[in-house]
Amino acid sequence: MRVLIAGAGPAGSTAAWHLASRGAEVTVLEKTRFPREKVCGDGLTPRAVREMQLLGLPHGPEQGYRRTKGLKLIAAGRELELPWSSPDFPDYGLVRTRLGFDEQLAEHARAAGARILEGHSVSELLRDASGRVTGLAASVLDESGRRTGETREFEADVVLAADGNSTRTALAAGLEKRDDRPLGVAYRAYYTSPRTDDEWMEGWLELPDRQGNPLPGYGWIFGVGDGTVNVGLGILNSSRQFGKLDYRQVLREWTEAMPAEWTLDEEHRVGPVRGAALPMGFNRTPHVSPGLMLLGDAGGMVSPFNGEGISYAMESARYAADFVLRASEAAAGKTGHAALEAADAQLGQYAEYLRWQWGSHFTLGSVFAQLIGSPRVMRAALATGMPVPQLMRFVVRLMANLTTKDATGLEDRAIRLIERFTPRASTM
Repeated sequence: MRVLIAGAGPAGSTAAWHLASRGAEVTVLEKTRFPREKVCGDGLTPRAVREMQLLGLPHGPEQGYRRTKGLKLIAAGRELELPWSSPDFPDYGLVRTRLGFDEQLAEHARAAGARILEGHSVSELLRDASGRVTGLAASVLDESGRRTGETREFEADVVLAADGNSTRTALAAGLEKRDDRPLGVAYRAYYTSPRTDDEWMEGWLELPDRQGNPLPGYGWIFGVGDGTVNVGLGILNSSRQFGKLDYRQVLREWTEAMPAEWTLDEEHRVGPVRGAALPMGFNRTPHVSPGLMLLGDAGGMVSPFNGEGISYAMESARYAADFVLRASEAAAGKTGHAALEAADAQLGQYAEYLRWQWGSHFTLGSVFAQLIGSPRVMRAALATGMPVPQLMRFVVRLMANLTTKDATGLEDRAIRLIERFTPRASTM
């Protein structure tokens, strides 16, 4: 089965590796050229590390990765250090800039046999007479990212949209984002700082607005290990002030209040402050339509709890690859309509599988996002939770989704019980 993937980020390259390493013919169209920068906190939770292990992706210090012990939470005048702890996931996280991480993933997929074409910007979908997606047209870009005037067409049995929040592929298919799902924004900058080798991923749960009320979001400080730290903030649209604040100014005022010895100031900032949208809670559906599947950010697969998207992008890619290969097996030996019907019966299960995996978790996250939009609720939650480390450990496991359907621990059973009575967010 010929597979065409739009985008060589974590979702696209992961899908390409899983498919190519199992014999599929895979082509990936990436509009930029590596190495390229992406707006991100650069933090990889144990959930993402598990996906890297499944890929066999080297991730030691010699590849530029720095291990983290867990989360350090700061709020309500307290600090809590909560080690990564789950029997079903690695006991460490990682930090590495997307500049290096995405390029390594793409090269890993290439080594497995995937064809990755950089400087190819998707411009339109190709369809057959029935409306089924049969491929993509792409504008060829030069080394500077400008259009050369050349357009190339690529045909495939199935197209995977893994081209991020601004997904041209899904938009070309008429799949608009849903306004009934949460949305966030993230802004981050790099600073040279003595905190570059911190072993904890630090989360600040109180970001005050100009009136001193907590904003619905959090700030982070992640040591990169190369002499810099990644400092940023994520804000949810559940606040009445969403879209009305200068988030670069919020970031600047927050960092200016930090201890001077951390050097999180304009003099030590490296590069510009950059921002991006965070598409959350399955905010673009359906995830499967004839000939097309949505992966990662293109399908709104960012957690409303904590803004984590890389692990869900990589997992969705692994799931999608499995269903594509099942579809190929189901269609083998058949021709014409019978082959398409057999393949589509398998591909169509991908959306329901995502809903079963994450639907309740994303619904809970959406409720959480609405609740913390109230400053009063936010203050009460922090005042109640921060003095109780055991409670916060449970909350972190719930928010970071560090459990599995088969886990038997007390916390795992409690999380499953909560999710059992929570409606699953739709993927259709």
